[in-house]
Amino acid sequence: MLNKAIEIEDLQFYKRRLPKNKKAKILELCCGTGRLTLAIAKEGYNICGVDYTPSMLEQAKSKATEAGLDINFIEADIRTLDLQEQFDLIFIPFNSIHHLYRNKNLFKALACVKNHLKKGGFFLLDCFNPNIQYIVEKEKSQAVIAEYTTNDGREVLINQTMCYERATQINRIEWHYLINGEFHSTQNLDMRLFFPQELDSYLEQDGFDIVHKFGGFEEESFDNKSEKHIYILSLNYLGNNDK
Repeated sequence: MLNKAIEIEDLQFYKRRLPKNKKAKILELCCGTGRLTLAIAKEGYNICGVDYTPSMLEQAKSKATEAGLDINFIEADIRTLDLQEQFDLIFIPFNSIHHLYRNKNLFKALACVKNHLKKGGFFLLDCFNPNIQYIVEKEKSQAVIAEYTTNDGREVLINQTMCYERATQINRIEWHYLINGEFHSTQNLDMRLFFPQELDSYLEQDGFDIVHKFGGFEEESFDNKSEKHIYILSLNYLGNNDK
């Protein structure tokens, strides 16, 4: 239920930030299976979804077809994407930047955003705010994070292990799936962590102005208890001589 609640919160946040002009062009980077893409397209917007994973894009395309929506889904790496067009709104949702493990990859992705963002447009971004105390506690032992019964009666248990690498700022996370009490598979969920002042600095150094920074999808002020960094950004044209 928690994940479902978060999904509803982030969708409502992105909907509130959509341009008033329905003719505006929107680009979603790391769109996955199109959860947000389809919801925004249903509002009558022209949105393009980009993702690197073919299996996720196939699901997105299938759901769009079922819904009768004409959405341009593109398989591409956001570090090298070049669509030869610009957009009024670009966003990278659902913590996806955590999979850019090295700074050079982050800056390539940000360069892609700058290349595709119209003058006066906005770039939206959400990710986790690291909680070191939580990580330290979770490193001590394996933790059960989910238990459920499938429609065909199988009992599923998911155990999580976590190990934080201080040198790389990568939190190595593994989910171990047990079905009917027997080990089934392991899913790797490694995440590069970005600390608040660090990420602010990277964005500003790369030519973005922080219009707003929130600590949650209800647009709460960012403070010591915030679990998220949620940014609304614009391009600083004084700092971008190439624009």
